[in-house]
Amino acid sequence: MSAFPARLAARPTAVLGRATAASLTPAASLTPAASRTPAASRTPAAHHRGATAAPGRRAPGTTAAALLIAAAASGISGPSLALPTAARALHVPTASAAWLMTAYGLGLLVGTPLLAGTSGRRGPAALVRAGAALVALGAAIVLAAPSALLPLVAGRAVEAAGAAGLTVAAFRIAGRDRSGRSTGLVAIGNAAGGTLGLFVGAGAAQLLGWRAALVMPLLALAVLPAALRPAGRAQQAGAAGQAGQAGQAGRTRSGTPDGRFRDALPLGLLRRPDFRRPALLMLALATVNFALVYGAPRRVASLTGWGPLPTGAAVASVALAGALLSWLLVRLAPALGTARVRVLLAAGSAAAAAAAAFAPWPPVVLLGSALSSLVTAGGQGVLTGSAVGGLAPERQGGAIGLFNLAFPAGVAAGPVLAGFADQTVQFLY
Repeated sequence: MSAFPARLAARPTAVLGRATAASLTPAASLTPAASRTPAASRTPAAHHRGATAAPGRRAPGTTAAALLIAAAASGISGPSLALPTAARALHVPTASAAWLMTAYGLGLLVGTPLLAGTSGRRGPAALVRAGAALVALGAAIVLAAPSALLPLVAGRAVEAAGAAGLTVAAFRIAGRDRSGRSTGLVAIGNAAGGTLGLFVGAGAAQLLGWRAALVMPLLALAVLPAALRPAGRAQQAGAAGQAGQAGQAGRTRSGTPDGRFRDALPLGLLRRPDFRRPALLMLALATVNFALVYGAPRRVASLTGWGPLPTGAAVASVALAGALLSWLLVRLAPALGTARVRVLLAAGSAAAAAAAAFAPWPPVVLLGSALSSLVTAGGQGVLTGSAVGGLAPERQGGAIGLFNLAFPAGVAAGPVLAGFADQTVQFLY
């Protein structure tokens, strides 16, 4: 199941354009500030070695950034199949143990805008260190906490805040490639981590115990040295770009709002129906998607009798396939028109939820999981464009950032919704 699709990371001002089906993060739209800087405003210093990637080549460190973000995204789905075991160890209902997943979404929701601002002031290298430190701190809390739900939930939230920082930093590293190829590769890494984390988390829980599934983002520490080197180069390039723009500071203060204000999340956009409607639809798609991250594996396991590893492998495979196939929907969107695409997205999400919840056949449940991943990933490319298309270019970056917060909100709300359904309707088992 896709995590945070955001193809528009590389081109914040795009309207409907092509979208990478597997792109995944709200941070993407907030991070590559250099890509929004007019060419005329960059000084020759901005073109020094490491400032941008040569045309047709990936930005240095893109592979490390993709691995970094994959590890961060694995924390979203990693605990899903270990929750029943965790619930028994904690002596709580499985629906209450779902807070271990919800807490991760809340940490992402809070950490993404906060750490995106830190990235703008201190650069991606400092953000990689801060994110890694928070991930390590959160994991330490999870591993050392007594068998009680509250400290484990707190540790997961701290982990998620660190993962948000690593996500922002990864897209900043890739953002030096103006072609968008590097950000696309990083986004695919994010998609792979968010879906394959289901399988890897199940394996870790089986080999090392259920707490291991709660600390999957620790895998990011293995690629930390490889990520810090390109992050440092990106930080130097960003400093040179800021120096080149210093001469425009007087005009910025006397005319338009300064950069910090422009990049802040423009909450006033929520009063605009042409922004609010696609944003609410995106929130609904993400909520259903992450409800199925929680519920679909247990539904498959109850119908087949499979153990955690084969269940995780099956659900992760179909969800990843759905995310990668969503590019077809995005390519067809201009011909179909915005209104028809919105209907298709809503209908597809509802059908996915119904199939995963009520179908008595495992292949249909898996198909529902894939369909939800497809419409969630594809919906990002279409709905982002319709949400920000009427805005001035200088406002679109912040608007995309606000719009993309629907994804961590869905990460937080989805398991709660599925747990509520489990307790009341009893359709997940």
